[in-house]
Amino acid sequence: MRLPAVATVLLLTTTGCVKEMSSEERLDRESPSLSAGGGTPDAAALSKVHCDDTGDALTQARNVNRPEADRVMSYIDLYTSLMKRNATFEQAMNRNPDLNYTEGSEKLVAAREACIQQTADVKVEFETYVRELVEVPTVQEVKGGNNITVARLDFTTLRQAIETLSPDDKEALLGRVLNAEKRVAPAKEDEPAAAPATTGRKRGK
Repeated sequence: MRLPAVATVLLLTTTGCVKEMSSEERLDRESPSLSAGGGTPDAAALSKVHCDDTGDALTQARNVNRPEADRVMSYIDLYTSLMKRNATFEQAMNRNPDLNYTEGSEKLVAAREACIQQTADVKVEFETYVRELVEVPTVQEVKGGNNITVARLDFTTLRQAIETLSPDDKEALLGRVLNAEKRVAPAKEDEPAAAPATTGRKRGK
């Protein structure tokens, strides 16, 4: 039996558009979605959200032997991840208050409280480090027998950290970063990029 022309075109179009789903797309599809139309995670899905697996990431962020830009990025990634987990709890429990009273709800409430506390602790630590970098954003290096001023880390990364934290004095902090960047601008004619701080350098303000 011959298919109608329209049906044949639809069949060919459909089969031609099939593509393998990437791992990222599959993860997004399987993860609880709080976006419009995505629905609210039930108790079983929400029970998989927790903040007790951040030890390794925090260790990386605290490692003083790593370049400061890498440490800052570790803090950014960790803090952003914790904020997303907190948002998941907040939105799910606000949209479905029964999650606070269903069987096993005490575990969900405890996990939510643990995430709130962990996020607060990481924020304090992250912000303390960022403010130290803003306070002393440059170091002194000896080049050709002369002291030159270089950045402790890439200023773009430092700005990203400030934007992520979004403190009340964000604009003031960004202004200080801009001023520091102007001080090291002449050195960029000889240096392809700002070098990270290493042991033995003299810090400068």
